[in-house]
Amino acid sequence: MFSENKNTILAVVLSLVVLLGWQYFIAQPQLERQQAEMQAQQEAQQATAAANGDPLKPSPNAVPGQAPASTSAAPTVTREQALAASERVRIETPKLSGSINLTGARLDDLRLKDYHETVDKSSPTIVLLSPKGSPKPYYSDHGWVADPGANITLPEADTLWTVNGNSELSPETPVTLSFDNGEGIVFNRTFSLDENYMFTIEQSVENSTGEDLTLYPYGLIARTGQPKTSGFYILHEGLLGVFGEKGLQEVDYSDLEEEGPVRPEAVDQGWLGITDKYWAATLIPTPGETFQPSFSYAPGSQNFQADFLGEGVTIAAGSTAGTSSYLFAGAKQKGLLDAYEETIGVSKFNLLIDWGWFYFLTKPMFWAIDHLYHLVGNFGVAILLVTVGVKILFFPLANKSYVSMSKMKLVQPQMTEIRERHADDKAKQQQALMELYKKEKINPLAGCLPVVIQIPVFFSLYKVLFVTIEMRHAPFFGWIHDLSAPDPTTLFNLFGLIPWDPPQMLMLGVWPIIMGITMFVQMKMNPAPPDPTQQMIFTWMPVIFTFMLASFPAGLVIYWAWNNTLSISQQWVIMRRQGVKVELFDNLRSTFKRKKPETEDKS
Repeated sequence: MFSENKNTILAVVLSLVVLLGWQYFIAQPQLERQQAEMQAQQEAQQATAAANGDPLKPSPNAVPGQAPASTSAAPTVTREQALAASERVRIETPKLSGSINLTGARLDDLRLKDYHETVDKSSPTIVLLSPKGSPKPYYSDHGWVADPGANITLPEADTLWTVNGNSELSPETPVTLSFDNGEGIVFNRTFSLDENYMFTIEQSVENSTGEDLTLYPYGLIARTGQPKTSGFYILHEGLLGVFGEKGLQEVDYSDLEEEGPVRPEAVDQGWLGITDKYWAATLIPTPGETFQPSFSYAPGSQNFQADFLGEGVTIAAGSTAGTSSYLFAGAKQKGLLDAYEETIGVSKFNLLIDWGWFYFLTKPMFWAIDHLYHLVGNFGVAILLVTVGVKILFFPLANKSYVSMSKMKLVQPQMTEIRERHADDKAKQQQALMELYKKEKINPLAGCLPVVIQIPVFFSLYKVLFVTIEMRHAPFFGWIHDLSAPDPTTLFNLFGLIPWDPPQMLMLGVWPIIMGITMFVQMKMNPAPPDPTQQMIFTWMPVIFTFMLASFPAGLVIYWAWNNTLSISQQWVIMRRQGVKVELFDNLRSTFKRKKPETEDKS
C-alpha cells in the first residue's frame, strides 16, 4: 500500500519537512542575526545623530501635498523623566491611560490597561506611545501647514498650548487646547475619545485678521528607530495603509531605509499608520475628504513616519473654520475593527490584522474558535472543538480514504503475488496492479487525503494563533498559560525538576512529546513499507516533527496531537468495520523487537 502511494506521500511529507525545517533551522536564526545587526546599526546611528545635532524641525512653510517632518533627538533620559519634563493633560479611560503633551499638543503617552507584558497580571501594562527624548519615541501629531511664502506663524513642535475647560480626557469629557499666535489667529485642537481606542481630533482656526487664510491640515505618526519585529516572513510589521480602490499597501521599515519615501496617489477613502504584531497607531482622515498619504524615513532623526495632508481649508476674515480626523491607537481586536468599519466608515479596517494570502481559511478559522470560546470560556477547548468540527466536515472524504486503505490491505496477498509474478517487468506489474485497483474499486491515492486535508487547517490555525490578539496570553489547562507561545516545559530538565534552563534547541515540552507519540502511533496503524528508505523516513518522521513543533505555539501542537488521536480512533473503527485486522500492536512489537544478527554460513 505504501509503495503505491510513496511518491504522493513523500511529496507531502517532504514539503512539510522542508517548510518547518526552513523556519526552525534557517529562517528564525537568520532573523535573529538580522535583528541583532540592525539594533547595533541603529545604536551607532543614534550616537552619530546626537553628536551631530541632526534632528529636523517641522517647517511652517511646507508645500501642499507634504506634511512636515517630525523631529526626534537621541534618547537621553528615561521614559518617566521625559514625561515629567513637560506639562500634560491626563488621559484616563477603562482601556487606556496616558497623557497629552501640552508642548506641541502631541499624543505621546499611552498605555493599554487590558494588556500586560507577560502572562503575569502584575507585570507592567503595554506601552504603546512614548515621548521624544525617551528610549523609544512613538507619537502622533496634528496641525496645519501653509502655502510657500505665506507669512503666518503656525504652531510648531515646541509650541506651548493652553487648556480650555476640562483638564482630563475621558469618554465623557473631551479636552480642548488652544494657541494664540499673537497675530489675530487662534488655533484650537479638541481631543475626544470613545470607550476603546478611537480618538477624534478636531482642529479649528479663528481668523481675526482682515484677510482670508488658506491652511492645509495634516496628521502624522512617527516612530524613532526600527522596533524588534516578531517575524516578517510570517506577518507584516511596519507601515501600511488602505488607499481607495488601490486597497492595502504594506511598507517594510527596511524598504523606507533603502529605497526612500513612498507616496501613494491622493484618495478620499482610506487610512494609514504603523502596525506591530498586536497593536497599531493609525491615522484616519474623515471618509469622503481627499488626502495625500505618505511614508518616509529620516536618517538624521531615524524617524519612520506615516502622514497625510488634507485639502486646503479657507478661513474667511472674521470667521472660524476647521476639519477633523480620527486616530486609532490600541489593540487590534477583530470585532472592534469591524465595528469601526461600520460605524465610522473606515474602509477595510480589519486589514490591520495580517490574515495572510489564505484569509479565506484564516478568517473562518478565527470566527469558529472565537465563537466557541464565548460558549466554553477557554480558547484551548475551543480549538479542540473546532478540530472535531473539521473532522465532521471532512468525514466523507476521510471515511472514503480509510475504507479504500482497508480494501487495499485486504488485497495485500494479491498485490504481493502480482509483484512476485512480474518482478522483472515493472510495466506489467503496474498494469496488473491498476487492474486490481479498478476491480476492487480502490483509490491508491486515498491514503493521502487525511494528510492533504490537514495541511490547510494546520496553516490557518497557525496564522490565527500567531497574529490575533485574542489568542495572546490565552490559557489552556495546567502549565499552558499562553496558547500562542511554545510549551514552556522541557524533557531535558525533567520538566522543571532540575534547576537548569536548556538552550532553545532542547526545549522539548510535554505537549510536543504527546504529539510525537500520537503521530508515531498513527503511522504504526499501517504495515511498514517494504522499501528500507521509506521505513526509515516513516520511523524517524515523528521524532523530527516533535523537535520542529516544539518551538511552535502550544495551541497548534495541542491541535495536532488531538487531531492525530481522532484520526487513530476513526481509522481503527473503519478498519474493524471493513473486516481488516488492526495491526497496531503487531507493528509496535516489530519496531521495538531486537533483530537477530545474521550468522555466516560456515559450511
